[in-house]
Amino acid sequence: MDRTVTVIVLICCSTQVCGAQRRTRALYPSVFRVKRGTPSLVSPIFQNSIEDINLLFEILLAGVQMEDEHSPFSIQDEELNSLRRTQKLQVICDDVVPRKLTDIRHLTSELLRQPLVLRREDFERTVLTLVYAAHRMLSAAGHQRDAWTESFLDLYKAIKQDLTAQ
Repeated sequence: MDRTVTVIVLICCSTQVCGAQRRTRALYPSVFRVKRGTPSLVSPIFQNSIEDINLLFEILLAGVQMEDEHSPFSIQDEELNSLRRTQKLQVICDDVVPRKLTDIRHLTSELLRQPLVLRREDFERTVLTLVYAAHRMLSAAGHQRDAWTESFLDLYKAIKQDLTAQ
């Protein structure tokens, strides 16, 4: 009897671990393939302090370039762009945040299907994906603009869902 309980507990634990790993990979699979693989960028996150949050706000206010899925992320303000702390943000935006419409639709589908509280790094990546979708939405026309608008709204719903779940 004791052995049966142990087996059941092991099966439940492994199912939860596999489910959690699958959930992370499904949201941001590119985080495991960061091109600039320094140890500090294995699972990059930009916001580690209030100063980082303020810097991100300042960067977004100053302006960023995220034209399409092939162009690199760049900060328009040269002084902000030269800061060492912005390197992680550039890696996250270039290598982790999805930039193809199909990838963003897959992400929003995953986010809206299972309403869980996002981990801090997943929340940050979702907000950065929302910013990217807003850029693409404004520069697109016709049917493409409608598709980007729909993705933007779905990302907004996912973020709102996460904020109200806490």
